[in-house]
Amino acid sequence: MIRCTLMAWALGILLGCTLAQVRVNVVSERTALENQVLGSYNALTQDVLLVASVRGVDPLGRVEPPPERSGDQQDAVAAVQVLAFHADDVEAFKALGWVGENNRGLLTAFDMDKEGVPEDLKAFAGRYGKGEFEKVVEDVNRARLVVMERVVAVNEHLTEEDLEEIHQVFGRLNAENARPGEKIQLEDGSWVTKK
Repeated sequence: MIRCTLMAWALGILLGCTLAQVRVNVVSERTALENQVLGSYNALTQDVLLVASVRGVDPLGRVEPPPERSGDQQDAVAAVQVLAFHADDVEAFKALGWVGENNRGLLTAFDMDKEGVPEDLKAFAGRYGKGEFEKVVEDVNRARLVVMERVVAVNEHLTEEDLEEIHQVFGRLNAENARPGEKIQLEDGSWVTKK
């Protein structure tokens, strides 16, 4: 009898251990491709930081040549620098409704409506003429294209055939990161103001 009680007690403990509460937290719903794109993009931004932090002089005061980089790598680093340089302007353009994030990962320009500009952006809006505005949008889009092409080039699982899908991934990520009040293009091509 004692033996049966001990076995029942041991069995109860063993079964009780298997009924532990399991909590699953979904951290992200990103696809594998989105994760690959983000990883490659983050590697590019790291390259920019490394280029900026490389010392040109050794401890003895001699000038050191910069590390060797391929032409494509240099173009990608320059593109990331262009994006960083124009980031504040692009954010202001979005806040003014002059540009929106399209579903291909690029900016789409709209009319430069200077009526009803918020007080904090009046000076900014007054400084920009149509030609300069169009040039900044063109430079940013060209830099984004270089970055997208570099993401394909450095990722062994991607080919030129994947470039259209990479555009869509960047479009989704940019729409995700857009602030309320900014224009974004949906997958069906329609434009909405993000809520």
